[in-house]
Amino acid sequence: MSDIQAWTTVFIALSFGTYIFIAWRSRVKETEGFYVAGHGIPTVANGAAVAADWMSAASFISMAGLIAFLGSDGSIYLMGWTGGYVLLALLLAPYLRKWGKYTVPEFVGDRYSELVRTISAGAAIIISFTYVVGQMNGGGIVFSRFLNIGLNGGVMIAAAIIFIYAVLGGMKGITWTQVAQYTVLITAYLIPAVAVAQTITGVPVPQVSFGQVLDALNSLGTELGMNEYTQAFTERPQVDIFMVTMALMIGTAGLPHVIIRFYTTKTVRGSRYSAFWALFFIALLYTTAPAVGAFTKFNLLEGVRNTPVSELPQWIENWAATGLVTIGDDVDVITSVGNNAASGADLVVNNDILVLASPEIAGLPAPIVGLVAAGGMAAAMSTAAGLLLVISSSVSHDFYFRRIRKTANDRERLLVGRIAMAGAVVVAVVAGMNPPAFVAQVVAFAFGLAAASFFPALVLGIFWKRCNAVGAASGMIAGLALTITYMVYTLEVFGTSANEHILNISPEGIGTIGALVNFSVAIVVSKLTAPPSRELSEMVERIRYPAARRRVPVGDDSRS
Repeated sequence: MSDIQAWTTVFIALSFGTYIFIAWRSRVKETEGFYVAGHGIPTVANGAAVAADWMSAASFISMAGLIAFLGSDGSIYLMGWTGGYVLLALLLAPYLRKWGKYTVPEFVGDRYSELVRTISAGAAIIISFTYVVGQMNGGGIVFSRFLNIGLNGGVMIAAAIIFIYAVLGGMKGITWTQVAQYTVLITAYLIPAVAVAQTITGVPVPQVSFGQVLDALNSLGTELGMNEYTQAFTERPQVDIFMVTMALMIGTAGLPHVIIRFYTTKTVRGSRYSAFWALFFIALLYTTAPAVGAFTKFNLLEGVRNTPVSELPQWIENWAATGLVTIGDDVDVITSVGNNAASGADLVVNNDILVLASPEIAGLPAPIVGLVAAGGMAAAMSTAAGLLLVISSSVSHDFYFRRIRKTANDRERLLVGRIAMAGAVVVAVVAGMNPPAFVAQVVAFAFGLAAASFFPALVLGIFWKRCNAVGAASGMIAGLALTITYMVYTLEVFGTSANEHILNISPEGIGTIGALVNFSVAIVVSKLTAPPSRELSEMVERIRYPAARRRVPVGDDSRS
């Protein structure tokens, strides 16, 4: 066993053991604890858990790699995801928390009808499955490189650990586990970034110093057959940049596994403060990602430029064993670098390895490499657990309890939820072994689906009293149908062949069109059909506007 494998084993074993211990100590026996942690999570802890839940394997493993190869075009992920979180925190989360239900489908069910609840639960399951595929694949990448287990075996191990602590502790266990996972992932992300920045520039602040390598990076890129790093609109048409950014933004604001997090705080005020803390914790990683992408690409290109294949750095051989780095046939000297086989480059490096390989590329010691591997697993597992809980709650609470057996007690509903979670794990493992794209791209598909389904229904449900059940149901079905159809049309999934993009809109950006269709259909149908009841309009009015202020005795904590 190499030093890297030994340190990786130590860090992953310690972190996995911690996660399972926390889940065991937080185990629950009632539905309120299982789904919303008994509304008892402190704001700072909930902020860290939201950050870990939201910053998935796409953020940790894949985003810096996409930025490295897309250059300025990769900013769509930074702008879309961070802007979307602000939109969620300010526009939707406080109102949904004030409504006080377990799940997003439960909110739309109360606001519209049981039919809309069922459609919403189905959408939540589709979105969560799509999202969790990227997390399983990210976990498999970590295991396949650092423990020589193989991609498929790595996916299965990661899934088994996630299932254990998610089933034991539910939302309560997942929340405290995610606090630990955030600590691991942010430490693992910042330490190598600071070390590489110090080595290359002499300034240990990556967010500031990475600008010093951009001119050299532009020259290296063009020399090795790539576009200039800082040049915009080289990898994507301008219209698609807008579409993807908007889909990621409004998709973030409609993600069920993130929205449900704001139900776990004690008060509405607490949900607002936890949103602030989450944004702070997220910013620590997101302001570092462009630097990680630039520094890693610089080290990569500088290390392989005009280098004979027999003299390539050891990290290339290590990653070539996973199939995520390949050298072209009959290549003697590396004169071009790309990120996919279609580029025809001498050396092809998968986007998803750059963060994990960054310490090796920079020549950092084995303990740092092992720490980064543990951070990648923490990112993948934290989000996957939240997604599995959404699937579980949708099946047990919104389908089984609401539609099939309304007399089911807590014990029965928990059993159904845990069985649903087990089934979700099996499906996610199979899909994670054969993902349709890079980790961040697969995650972007989930955001597009959320944009086309949940976001319009939530916004109209809160801010337009005239929207009715028929309109909301029609809009969600139309938006989802268009988005899913286009994704299947343009991707190699379900045995279909990929087709050309229509009007230069990628499958990651089609969610924007789906959301517009959803809004349009919902508004038109609502106008053509009967308005909601007066009682329902008054309910909407109550969540939008605070009650009149009243005098509260000193020491009374009842205000929310």
